[in-house]
Amino acid sequence: MKAYVFPGQGAQFVGMGKDLYENYPLAKELFEKANEILGFRITDLMFEGTEDDLKQTKVTQPAIFLHSVILAKTLDNFKPDMVAGHSLGEFSALVANGALSFEDGLTLVYKRAMAMQKACEAEPSTMAAIIGLDDNIVEEVCSSIDEVVVPANYNCPGQLVISGSMKGIEVACKKLTEAGAKRALPLKVGGAFHSPLMEPARVELAEAINSTSFNTPICPVYQNADAKPYTNPDQIKENLIKQLTSPVKWTYIMQNMIADKMSSYTEVGPGTVLQGLLKKIDRQIATQSA
Repeated sequence: MKAYVFPGQGAQFVGMGKDLYENYPLAKELFEKANEILGFRITDLMFEGTEDDLKQTKVTQPAIFLHSVILAKTLDNFKPDMVAGHSLGEFSALVANGALSFEDGLTLVYKRAMAMQKACEAEPSTMAAIIGLDDNIVEEVCSSIDEVVVPANYNCPGQLVISGSMKGIEVACKKLTEAGAKRALPLKVGGAFHSPLMEPARVELAEAINSTSFNTPICPVYQNADAKPYTNPDQIKENLIKQLTSPVKWTYIMQNMIADKMSSYTEVGPGTVLQGLLKKIDRQIATQSA
């Protein structure tokens, strides 16, 4: 079973996609179509902009989506048996498996980015990476704090990102360090993604998702909300709406794909972050079965 996985925000780099634009006529056509849909030349920012340009949420999310989706369309023998995407990458995965059209996927990603930006501006918030603690300990500490602070990204064994208010993250980092975390590292992000503080964005995006046509995909998508595979368009929509305020269960997605006979995988998009996470998950599984 061949899997394709798609990265989320944070994988961007200046120059991303330029080689595709210059070497593949289809890629150039799709990039130019994206410029028209977005109403600005995102290709200029992707190919020749600054790191600060790419850090703007309204640029970052569609840029990563475009790189991933267009790269997938240039791959030889692209025939996925299963797909998954980390956070934003779930939209890339849904275009790659035919559940969404390129145009609708890009439109939703841009609306998602703008809605998240508004939510971030409405209430200052942040995230932090907790390294070297079991998930259940992080969960217990977060639930004991009288502030908004929740697990947000279950990335791999021993790496869980938390999300919440500025005060909540500050208190949680202190308590988790005292509980034995090797590192409690505040992240340079614009807000508390995948937390209750994204509720205004979830409401806004829900309307857009519900008014968009989804197709029955060619293969299952393992979704962030519960790490399970789906092919029913209505269920896919429901889980996609949940995603903004629910944690990304990436560890469990990969465990489930492995259990469902994943024989190989390809990371489609900028960077190799997901490959590194999967290696750690593989090691955990090997240790448990030894």
